Amino acid sequence: MATVDTAPAEPHAPPAPPRSCAPPVQRPRGAAVPGQPRAATVAASAHPADDPGHSPAATLIGSVQRAMRLLETVAGHEYGAPAKQLARETGLALPTAYHLLRTLVHEGYLRREKGLFFLGDAAERLGSSGAKEKRRSTVADTLAHWRDSIGVPMYYAMYRDGEIEVMCVSGSREAPAVEEWADFRETGHAHAVGQCLLSQLDEDARRDHLTRYPVRSLTPYTVRDNHALMRRLARMPRMGPVVERQEYALGTVCAAIPITVGTTAATMAISLPAHQAERLLPAARRLQGEIGRHLGALTLSISI
Repeated sequence: MATVDTAPAEPHAPPAPPRSCAPPVQRPRGAAVPGQPRAATVAASAHPADDPGHSPAATLIGSVQRAMRLLETVAGHEYGAPAKQLARETGLALPTAYHLLRTLVHEGYLRREKGLFFLGDAAERLGSSGAKEKRRSTVADTLAHWRDSIGVPMYYAMYRDGEIEVMCVSGSREAPAVEEWADFRETGHAHAVGQCLLSQLDEDARRDHLTRYPVRSLTPYTVRDNHALMRRLARMPRMGPVVERQEYALGTVCAAIPITVGTTAATMAISLPAHQAERLLPAARRLQGEIGRHLGALTLSISI
């Protein structure tokens, strides 16, 4: 059963969102291609779809359409289906169906067992990849909504495979996210996100983490050493925001809300400039209420 946990956390400086990839450089239409006469280049640049009298459907590749229909049809047969049945259901000639099925098996999108065709590993990866992206989108949309409604930058992080991972950051011009000036994974002792996640681990896991990433001073307010941090983590209540003030970044305060879904330790956090510190706890409690109301939906998206 999923539970919302709230252990005291420290403010944190989550990493900046990943930079978007620049689009590939586009060669201007009609530009010369090395080794090809300009006239041929211009002719090649004219796409059939640019011809007003040309039907867009004529640019579609029929074999790809037929292969996709076969994949969709196989996906509808949990216990597999033979080639003849698939050809009949897709309206394909049997020789065409056989040719496409063999190709799809070769590429890993289908597998054949005892004359029946099933979805293959490649198709399963496509499906899981799409589901994963949908979960990412759900979390990002939720954080953006709370960022705008509460008026604070939002962070979502998990403790996975012994590491602190910030999965999503949502900031705006009005509510800018904290800049990651020191590696966030290595400085979990100094920010609310890290302390919140560590508070959800057992003592052995905490000690293991601190063996790999020992406490070090980032500001005059940072916890002094491993022992002091362990004592603080042991005292943290299981309910209530984890609050940190200027331990990771001077001029910043932060609060994190623990979220435990099964064995997954996660957190959602907020940050504010230190001169707005009086807003921190009210905003954190409002976030905690929002998480409680939407935890059912978030549980499905929690493991990105």
